Amino acid sequence: MKTLRRLAATALLTALIPVTAALLVAVTLCTGPVSLARHGHWRAPRIGAFALLYLVVDVLGVLAATAHWLRHPARVASRRGDTAAYAELAWLLRVLYRAATRAFGLDLHVTPPLARAAPAGEGRTGPGPLLVFARHAGPGDSFLVVHSLLAGAGLRPHIVLKRLLRLDPCLDILLSRVPHCFVPAPHGLGTERGMAALAARMGPGDALVLFPEGGNFTARRHRRAVVALRRLGRDRQAARAESMPHVLAPHTAGVLAVLDAAPTADVVFVAHTGLDRITSVRTGWAALPLRERVEAHWWQVPAAQIPVGDEARGDWLFGQWARMDAWIAAHAEQA
Repeated sequence: MKTLRRLAATALLTALIPVTAALLVAVTLCTGPVSLARHGHWRAPRIGAFALLYLVVDVLGVLAATAHWLRHPARVASRRGDTAAYAELAWLLRVLYRAATRAFGLDLHVTPPLARAAPAGEGRTGPGPLLVFARHAGPGDSFLVVHSLLAGAGLRPHIVLKRLLRLDPCLDILLSRVPHCFVPAPHGLGTERGMAALAARMGPGDALVLFPEGGNFTARRHRRAVVALRRLGRDRQAARAESMPHVLAPHTAGVLAVLDAAPTADVVFVAHTGLDRITSVRTGWAALPLRERVEAHWWQVPAAQIPVGDEARGDWLFGQWARMDAWIAAHAEQA
């Protein structure tokens, strides 16, 4: 079933390449004169060109993964993951990132600057395992975080991501060769159990990526999160969530599970802004090309400074999210 799904998805992507190319030419010819006359933003050609490149890169990724399997049919990914798969994933994200900078004007600025870690592998040491808890807001932010870990920090991400992304055959194949966890968990398995198992496998040079908010920030989701906390009788957390207007209240269950499973891991928090205003097709269209730089800010909490006990850790997590909210508010005032 898995092979048939991947073959069908790859065939569909391949068929879409000439269709997308034809649409790109047609859209450019139809909208180009208007954009030239009005000094427009060329939004439709930008989106079409990026979509075409994405399809081509995706199919090339599938072919590269297939070639790797043919060369090493008996190789099984080690506990640390397949180095070749990480290299292919880094290439895929690097190409798409560069394309986004040209097509959409994406400009990512990270503070403090990322220090590239020494490579870790069999018989070598690297930085201790990290738990990366990031804000979730705007299209593509999860890809930017993983790209930064791979290309910027030289870490090997263990990825928690939505099951829907398995429909992308290239990601489906690559992720099957590196440590990952899809949510929601299949066949009634506990989602937190899967996250904990992923965290427990980490070694030097590894970083588990988790988005505790569970979805992209919108004002409506913010209101619903506050109401949900009150309905559960968690009035104190509801009040704290209401006082943080720029972020969603973090879900504590997954965070507590991975903290228990990786007790020696430091925690890195990632706040960002610049994509959070894109909450729909309409706002995304109006935002192109991007006129605001995407700002990301991170800080690290050593394992020894993480409190003990679920209640204390839940309060600590909300405190870190309040820091994230304050950073976003301060940046908004400066913009």
